[in-house]
Amino acid sequence: MPESEASLGVSEGITLRPGAVDKITSLLTERQLPEHGLRVFVAGGGCSGLQYRMAFEAQPGPMDNVFEAGGVRVFVDPTSLMHLAGSTVDYVDNLMGGGFKIDNPKAVASCGCGHSFRTGGSDENTSGGCS
Repeated sequence: MPESEASLGVSEGITLRPGAVDKITSLLTERQLPEHGLRVFVAGGGCSGLQYRMAFEAQPGPMDNVFEAGGVRVFVDPTSLMHLAGSTVDYVDNLMGGGFKIDNPKAVASCGCGHSFRTGGSDENTSGGCS
């Protein structure tokens, strides 16, 4: 997918806001991982059932969807994309601290910590503590 489409917020993908692109680029440079991309995925757990996760990886997996924004490649597995399509990733830095923030239009419930969520198709009985 061309960078300009991802930057504009293609609904079937994941959009990176400029603050997230800047922070990810900075982290990749700092860790000397210039060829890596950002894996964004969901995992079971958290008080709302699913948790957002991110990691740096050298290459996408064979089934991954790959998006690009501002020169940053984003890898998302098909299962995670079902829960994350249309989401926007930003980096917020304020007096209360900094961190990545995901705005997920598919989330019908979320934890106060902002890292745990539930979508309409999620199993409501799957819950645990925030991490």
